[in-house]
Amino acid sequence: MEFLFRHFFLFLSKNKWLTNAAKRYGLRFGASRFVAGETIGQAAQVIKELNQKNLDVTIDYLGEFVDNEIEANEMAEQSIKAIETIAGEQLQSQLSLKLTSMGLDLSDEIVCTNMKKIMEAAKQHGVFVTIDMEDYARCGKTLQLFKELKKEYDLGTVIQAYLYRSSKDLEDLSAYHPNLRLVKGAYRESPHIAFPNKKDTDENFKKLIKMHMQNGHYTAVATHDDAIIEFTKQFVKENSIPSDRFEFQMLYGIRPERQAELAEEGYKMRIYVPYGKDWYGYFMRRLAERPANAAFILKSLFKK
Repeated sequence: MEFLFRHFFLFLSKNKWLTNAAKRYGLRFGASRFVAGETIGQAAQVIKELNQKNLDVTIDYLGEFVDNEIEANEMAEQSIKAIETIAGEQLQSQLSLKLTSMGLDLSDEIVCTNMKKIMEAAKQHGVFVTIDMEDYARCGKTLQLFKELKKEYDLGTVIQAYLYRSSKDLEDLSAYHPNLRLVKGAYRESPHIAFPNKKDTDENFKKLIKMHMQNGHYTAVATHDDAIIEFTKQFVKENSIPSDRFEFQMLYGIRPERQAELAEEGYKMRIYVPYGKDWYGYFMRRLAERPANAAFILKSLFKK
């Protein structure tokens, strides 16, 4: 049943009509649990509250179905505005973004121009940027652009443990001394390119954590899975990995008590905080990851 719900929510996440409807109706029906408002001002208030709890942040201005240059340029401007807000309000926050929002599917020229504008602003204000990973079809292009930008700027990207190719990608990236976020992966992919079973994905996740840490590179372990968290804690202890070479990351609104516990234990804990009007696709993917979250939404509906 959970398998069916997962694929149902992933199917809904790609529906453009529902995405547009969600923009009109705003953050209703429980989405505000996972999305920190529609504006950078609202997001900044959430960041301040998290920072006061000794939690670091990375923010993402949400955008789905960017299909023209004007929208891509607007997304880039919003990212620059977020960088300026982080610096101006002295927030303990980084920036995350998706290359499709910057024009990846439109042309190499558009996405490169927008990314260089963003990276110049990030360099000027001292704000770290991570390029999020999307579906398999865009993985190669994402990593190639990351490598090009890394020659000039300090930035990070993401490796997904459920893809067969990920260990090779990790090896290829090692020469760039990358700051990487390691995740399980949240997209629906063919068993020809991704592990179909959770057990195999988990084992590959552990393998990637060991590889990247042993290579001496900064590692962000992004997971809500206690088994992976405990594996990481044990591995860094046994291998004397300094605390300033890794961190844990979790999503805003999911397991806040566990986030606080890890911070209290002395681990760097970073929260992925999305904001913006285009929240629908992100929200559906969170429900796909954990269909039990749908119960929260139903309760919200009946309260209105």
